[in-house]
Amino acid sequence: MNGLNVDTLRGQVRGQIITPGDAGYDAARAVHNGLIDRRPAAVVRVSQVADVIACVNFARENSLDLAVRGGGHSAPGFGTWDGALVIDFVNTSGVRVDPAARTARSEAGATWADFNHATHAFGLATTGGIVGSTGVSGLTLGGGIGYLDRKYGLSCDNLLSADVVLADGTFLTASNSENEDLFWALRGGGGNFGVVTSLEYRLHPVDLVHVGVVIYSVEHAETVARFYREQMDTAPEEFGAFLAFHQGPPVPFLPEEWHGKPVCVVVGMWTGDPAEGPARWQPFLDVAPVAGSMVGPMPYPALNSAFDAMYPKGLLAYWKAAFLPELSDGAIEAHLDFGSRVPSVQTAVHLYPIDGAVHRVGATETAFPNRTAKFSPVIACMWDNPADTEANIAWVRDYASALQPFSEAAGYINFMDKDDLPKVADNYGTNYRRLSEIKAKYDPQNLFHVNQNIPPG
Repeated sequence: MNGLNVDTLRGQVRGQIITPGDAGYDAARAVHNGLIDRRPAAVVRVSQVADVIACVNFARENSLDLAVRGGGHSAPGFGTWDGALVIDFVNTSGVRVDPAARTARSEAGATWADFNHATHAFGLATTGGIVGSTGVSGLTLGGGIGYLDRKYGLSCDNLLSADVVLADGTFLTASNSENEDLFWALRGGGGNFGVVTSLEYRLHPVDLVHVGVVIYSVEHAETVARFYREQMDTAPEEFGAFLAFHQGPPVPFLPEEWHGKPVCVVVGMWTGDPAEGPARWQPFLDVAPVAGSMVGPMPYPALNSAFDAMYPKGLLAYWKAAFLPELSDGAIEAHLDFGSRVPSVQTAVHLYPIDGAVHRVGATETAFPNRTAKFSPVIACMWDNPADTEANIAWVRDYASALQPFSEAAGYINFMDKDDLPKVADNYGTNYRRLSEIKAKYDPQNLFHVNQNIPPG
């Protein structure tokens, strides 16, 4: 991008434009995943919708790749790209709550920690991810699995409307009553259709929740996994908990002798009658010897951000995900094998339950089609030593391959890596053709291709 072009764009936006050679360029181009090093032509920290429109028009008219960064958690680093113009929403993170209507409108740069802070003041929440530093917009556009999904559905199921800048620079609102086809596609179809500048959500009464983090030695993992499967088959939807494999984290309630050792964990919360909380968690304290536990009432935002410190920006990362129709014996055996060999304390292997309210939405009602799977296992390998990269990537790939015979064809878009691009059609299944047609309508030249891309049909 030459100086004249930069000057032209500077005259069209009020946000900060950072180019190579500018102070702060290296910080502006850095992504959460330290495995990725990209050099965009410019990063525009937009301040308002007018800036977004100007950037979209500029990228299109100058044949530039265009990347969009919300929270910046994309494992493949799709929030930036070599030689691209990056729209960065880091300075637009406001959340406005309407407590009477039980709705909230979030700007595209908000994280779930931002969102939860705003809504919790009114005793309200909606389904957001497991880590508070995750971006609201990216998680929602890919579906949005979280602690509350069994009770209230995915993040995208709670989306009421979205403001979008299209590839031709047009600004519009998508909802059930406006641009309905686009609204359908945004709920799971990722960033393929435009730049979403704000999102409106339905909220639910969620305040104090009864949290459980129960850690066991990995030698008891088979007992725990089978018990977890039985419990989740009959658990009320107010009980949202996932099974996990980690190295013992350095937390106060886990004795130091377990730090860094393979462990099996059950993490989640009870959102029903607070008086029932202890009884809901007691079976997990009794099923096997407990290495460490934290069980008790906690504000929902505190749980949603409890593990943020373990995943700082700059860790090297490689992820995979799947969907399981059930937690079969074969799937459990694969998890016991690879879960007992978790390679770092930052690595997280989680099996998220996605039944209940998620199943009450039809497979074709939104772009997110995975409405019959009971669990979504994610393998989020993260490490800090570059010398471990080859071995860790191999561990993730072998783990995913071991789960494949027990999995559906699709995987969770939000945990797909760059080398999963050939699986996009499988990930959307019967919805892929319609998504491709909607892509052709709203982005016929595929301007928005720095993502898990759906080419225009």
